Amino acid sequence: MAGPRVEVDGSIMEGGGQILRVSTALSCLLGLPLRVQKIRAGRSTPGLSSGGWKSKIKVLTRPQHLSGLEMIRDLCDGQLEGAEIGSTEITFTPEKIKGGIHTADTKTAGSVCLLMQVSMPCVLFAASPSELHLKGGTNAEMAPQIDYTVMVFKPIVEKFGFIFNCDIKTRGYYPKGGGEVIVRMSPVKQLNPINLTERGCVTKIYGRAFVAGVLPFKVAKDMAAAAVRCIRKEIRDLYVNIQPVQEPKDQAFGNGNGIIIIAETSTGCLFAGSSLGKRDKVGIEAAEMLLANLRHGGTVDEYLQDQLIVFMALANGVSRIKTGPVTLHTQTAIHFAEQIAKAKFIVKKSEDEEDAAKDTYIIECQGIGMTNPNL
Repeated sequence: MAGPRVEVDGSIMEGGGQILRVSTALSCLLGLPLRVQKIRAGRSTPGLSSGGWKSKIKVLTRPQHLSGLEMIRDLCDGQLEGAEIGSTEITFTPEKIKGGIHTADTKTAGSVCLLMQVSMPCVLFAASPSELHLKGGTNAEMAPQIDYTVMVFKPIVEKFGFIFNCDIKTRGYYPKGGGEVIVRMSPVKQLNPINLTERGCVTKIYGRAFVAGVLPFKVAKDMAAAAVRCIRKEIRDLYVNIQPVQEPKDQAFGNGNGIIIIAETSTGCLFAGSSLGKRDKVGIEAAEMLLANLRHGGTVDEYLQDQLIVFMALANGVSRIKTGPVTLHTQTAIHFAEQIAKAKFIVKKSEDEEDAAKDTYIIECQGIGMTNPNL
């Protein structure tokens, strides 16, 4: 499968784990040998490290990138060199993507959701159905929470024409991890393009506030109540249904608390706000994040943007999504989808009248029409 090696500069733009995730997934899918240099050169701890969304907690989740890279290698029996903690350069030579059962374990609170992000596009183009056993943090800082993946990412990404099943066996929190999620999916021949440009109006707001381990149930109730009060100030005509939850002892490892709140619109758009941790402000933080995501007039929230880019690049036809301000993660994903997959993206300010006063954009992509060679 070897062609000329694709050279990727790991220090530009987001300059972190996301470059590794996008470039190795595309390399695996397209059968292109890859070299990534200057990995995380812009970060305070260069080299293979934590990844995640804002990468503040560095040392602890360092093996996270590694487990993602090793998973991609195992999915396609590829060869991976330079993949050790602290390495600033890796080379990867992919082979044919195979289905079956694959396990990846961050051995820390490294995010299972980020493992899912890197592996999902690949197994869609495998030879047979896949079962991914992902171990680590399910509700960890600096990454999507598993509830976000199931409640927001899943229904939207399935519009590309596939379905997956996500079974949360155990929840795991910072710093110990210990969570496990099993993802099952069948391969597809091609992905359909998506068109998410109609926002509609908010019809429902719901969510869950959880405590696990030694934390008292009152903490969950307080988070939920604070979030509801905050949302009511801005949205008065909707019932806000946030359930406080005590995670069952046998389904959660360690101690944790957090909240996710989701808004659903008349056209099926989903937006979320979420937060974790011991602070009093957790409920309010999540509510304010949700409200901010509802103000910009887009059809996806700031966290879904970049997670859709690889699928848009692979789809057969033109995809369009309407977003608020385009995040650095999204710009990074677009850059590498163009460089490696040769997809064509156009990002332009939305011309709709209702968006005139807002910071709203249309991301359009001419996908490459990737076809599964095994089906």
